[in-house]
Parts: sequence; C-alpha cells; structure tokens
Amino acid sequence: MVIVAAGASQRMAGINKLFVPLRGKPLLAWSVDTCQGYRLVPQIVLVLNHEDLARGQKLKEERGWSKVTLCPGGARRQDSVREGLRKIRDCDLVMIHDGARPFLTPDLIEDGLKIVGESEGAIAAVPVKDTIKLAADERLIGETLQRDRLWAAQTPQIFSFDVINMAYDSLTAEVTDDATAVERSGYKVRLYMGDYENIKVTTIEDLELARIIARKWKEKN
Repeated sequence: MVIVAAGASQRMAGINKLFVPLRGKPLLAWSVDTCQGYRLVPQIVLVLNHEDLARGQKLKEERGWSKVTLCPGGARRQDSVREGLRKIRDCDLVMIHDGARPFLTPDLIEDGLKIVGESEGAIAAVPVKDTIKLAADERLIGETLQRDRLWAAQTPQIFSFDVINMAYDSLTAEVTDDATAVERSGYKVRLYMGDYENIKVTTIEDLELARIIARKWKEKN
C-alpha cells in the first residue's frame, strides 16, 4: 500500500489538513489505521512532504504503525507515487490511496482486490449525480456529456506492481491519478463501486463535510 500525502494543502487557507483532528484523531490517521489493521495489507509506504516527515514519524510511534515506512515525496503527485513505489518490496499487487481521503474501509480494499484480477488495474469510483457540461470558449457549453457513463474516480487504485511501474517509467505528461498513467500505457483498468463518503479533503468546505461523516462513523461504532 502506498498512501500519498505529500501535497501542500494549498486550498486550505493555511491549515495542514493531514493533521486536523477528526473526532479525536488526525485526518491522516483514519486511513492509515484502517490499513494497519487490515490483514491483506502487509506493508504501508506513507509519502509525506519534507516538512511533515518529523510529525509523521511522531504519529507513527504514537499510533503503533508497525507496517509503515515513511518516505519523502516529490514536486507532483506522480513524483510522490514513484518515490513510494521504490520503497515497496516483494509485491505482486500494489494499492495507491490518497492520504486526504480519510474514510477508507476494509470493504473498499477487499472489493478492489477481487476486481483487479479481471484486468491490469481496478479503481474505486462512483457514478456522477450531476449533469456534466463540457465548456468551450468563453464558458459556452460545447457539449453535454452522457451522465450514465460518467464516474468520479476515487482511491484506492490497485494495479499489478509491474504494470504500474512500467506505466510510470514511460510517462511523459502530468496526470492526476494513477489509472491515467496505466491507461496511457495501453492497459485496461476496471471501475468498481466506491463510496460517496470516501471524499477527498481539498478545501475548507470538504473538511466541514468530513467532520460530519466522522461524527456519523463514531456514532455507528
């Protein structure tokens, strides 16, 4: 498992989202705790920016993350993923997850592992609920896309270790998720049903929603 958390929280008004408490524990700890406690995840590479490494090490010690290896990230997300992949050992399948998605569940991991055998990759995703417009010049509508074929990509994203490494080795452009790198290498990636609560915290508004979801989870458990 590679958990990518090396971003700069640029849209968080100066708040480091990774360490914001959600119902008593840092946002980052939610997904790492899930992986630490899941039997089918033998190793976790946690990719952080240089400024957060010491804080990440302290969190690792406090929470007993015996599976975790810390790793400094790169300038872009794809650079951070590459750094994380270099730390993985003796692996047939690798799962990549955004550290800013706290609500990872064992079911999301297990469902992905079941699906990935049907192709070279599998990613969690959810059907979009809104009608999507493709903008042309001056924000005129160029096209209305067919909603029943549109899915919003999430993580985890799971791939053959060899396939994801080859995809990144041959990558020449910037990509925003790992599946895109694999697709550009000519491999097939299958969607599987994610979870609408599996949100990525990018803005202050996302953080407020995460607090609501975290409260709901605590009440259930």
